[in-house]
Amino acid sequence: MNIEVRSTGKYIHMSSRKVRLVVDMVRGKGVDEALTLLRYSTKAAARPVGKVIASAAANAEDVYGLSSSELYVARICADEGPTLKRGRFGARGRFKPILKRSSHIAVVLDSKEEIAP
Repeated sequence: MNIEVRSTGKYIHMSSRKVRLVVDMVRGKGVDEALTLLRYSTKAAARPVGKVIASAAANAEDVYGLSSSELYVARICADEGPTLKRGRFGARGRFKPILKRSSHIAVVLDSKEEIAP
């Protein structure tokens, strides 16, 4: 019996391109291993990704009674969120746009299958 547990983090104030570097690092890993990797990562995106994974693990424990050692990161993606358009005035009457990007992180945890001999 495979149980998929989902969790999302929305409107993270960070470019999805930067978040994808961290997301690719933990895809397919066990939850405990992924959280350990993120705890010691120097990337700023590691904190919000870790929060979303921890939230999904807490959902699994609360709803289905699964421990985090039984789960792995089956699917994880970082999609582009809304962009705040700000700007700065430049020389000679020009306007320089500043795009403050955001991202949405979606995680699906799945239970490891026990293969009976």
